[in-house]
Amino acid sequence: MKLDHCSAVITGASAGIGREFARQLAPRAKLLVLVARRRDRLEQLRTELVARNPALLVNIREIDLSNLEQTMQLAALLTNEPIDFLINNAGVGDHGSFATADPIHVNEQVLVNVLALTALTRALLPRMIAQKRGAILNVSSSAGFLPLPGIAAYAATKAYVTSFSEAIRAEAQGCGITVTTLCPGPVDTEFAEVANRESRGKKPRAGLMHVAVEKVAQAGLRAIEQDKALIIPGLAMKIVMAITRGLPLSAIRVALRFISYN
Repeated sequence: MKLDHCSAVITGASAGIGREFARQLAPRAKLLVLVARRRDRLEQLRTELVARNPALLVNIREIDLSNLEQTMQLAALLTNEPIDFLINNAGVGDHGSFATADPIHVNEQVLVNVLALTALTRALLPRMIAQKRGAILNVSSSAGFLPLPGIAAYAATKAYVTSFSEAIRAEAQGCGITVTTLCPGPVDTEFAEVANRESRGKKPRAGLMHVAVEKVAQAGLRAIEQDKALIIPGLAMKIVMAITRGLPLSAIRVALRFISYN
């Protein structure tokens, strides 16, 4: 789908990849609906975007997607908006043994990464199909391709996102709808700082697999316009995922024994 003059919803828009999606879409979109918990950051971003793009309409929604009631209220509100592009970007992670994880944080991962994404897709997809125009970009993760000790719940929720997206793409085939899954590896955002229990608030060191947030957002938007089913940003991550996805489960089980997850 061509993104010029689109009306887009972006969840998790207050920072990281979501904020970068907004910045890159702003010169092309006519409406952006920015969703996140931190209203002050959303207002700052709206001021920035409108200053650079005076014709752009920016609405902000202060929503906690780990709150089921708020998620369903947002879904109901969006059915009345002329949205033709949904970016399910919001995500929550946690690094450490599942047995010692905070139960509330475990639930938040499922509520944000799975339930909110599913509910918003269900709310907006019927209208897109009816108007024979629309796109959904679901931000998954390369972690979703493997069962990963240390981020067990997170990896499992992202496996759901990837599988769900592929199925919805198949169902919407021939309806003028693009459904794309974006599966980045490590990205230099606040996400990693928050997810790591031991060094929460500390910026992780960039490695070979890291991809700049600007390039991740650019890859996702380009994939939508090219109607790609799945995109993994970064050459190094593409190579690693091509190898690991081809391994038999028995070999993966052996490799997982050597992963530290405490």
